[in-house]
Amino acid sequence: MSAPQRTAARGASGHFRSGDLRLHYLEHGGGPLTLIIVPGITSPAITWEFVAERLAGEHRVLTLDVRGRGLSETPEGGGYSLRDYAGDLAAMIEELGLERPALLGHSMGARIVAALAVLRPELAGPLVIADPPMSGPGRDPYPITRERFREQVRQARDDGLTVDEVRRQYPRWDEEACRLRAEWLETCDETAVAESHRSFEEEDVMPYLRRVRPPALFLYGLESPVVTAEAAREVAQANPRLEMAGVPGAAHMLPWENLEGFLEPTRRFLAQAAEQRR
Repeated sequence: MSAPQRTAARGASGHFRSGDLRLHYLEHGGGPLTLIIVPGITSPAITWEFVAERLAGEHRVLTLDVRGRGLSETPEGGGYSLRDYAGDLAAMIEELGLERPALLGHSMGARIVAALAVLRPELAGPLVIADPPMSGPGRDPYPITRERFREQVRQARDDGLTVDEVRRQYPRWDEEACRLRAEWLETCDETAVAESHRSFEEEDVMPYLRRVRPPALFLYGLESPVVTAEAAREVAQANPRLEMAGVPGAAHMLPWENLEGFLEPTRRFLAQAAEQRR
């Protein structure tokens, strides 16, 4: 099957090195605060462009293609633990000469920014931790199975996806979001996705969440099957220093399901963080 015609990003492309890997990011806007967006398990950077553009009026926004996705390289022989991903984020911050940038991670990306903030606290600025997988040893499994993720990636790679097929899975998404997923899902390496899902089951994010220091905002969908109401209470009790905010009318894919509900607490939090730096 010939390579699909993909929509090009509107933001500027940049690259950096993490070990032997050449990793890619998109850049939008400018401002006193630099914000790095770290997407989830099957979300290349371009799929977050609709969020980056809304935040770029106030901030410099860099959206990472995590290893094995989008236009970033894929490691040979594995390397998909939280420490591996946090190492990439640390390399990005150091190579680009960023001074404690704000970090916004969603789903897998939320686990990554929390890990970086604990493992390399001198690099991390304000955190937005959005609906991280709460699965792990002794916990309920992630709601989507590893095999289901693999099937989605294989279909995108081998047969291609249509906008209608994406919309059946994500009925709340608009046309552009469905089109971008249909076009870009096949850039997500199957092994990268499968091993990252394995990390969801084998690595517990709670030890990181307990140790995160403010300023940090924990966002979760009020309809999320990933961060349930019980899980949100556990996080709040484990780390009372976290600012907690539920996004109404949203399940796990927060900005796709309620963009304004996601942006309002995020903007408020980032504005406060920028003001504190002045």
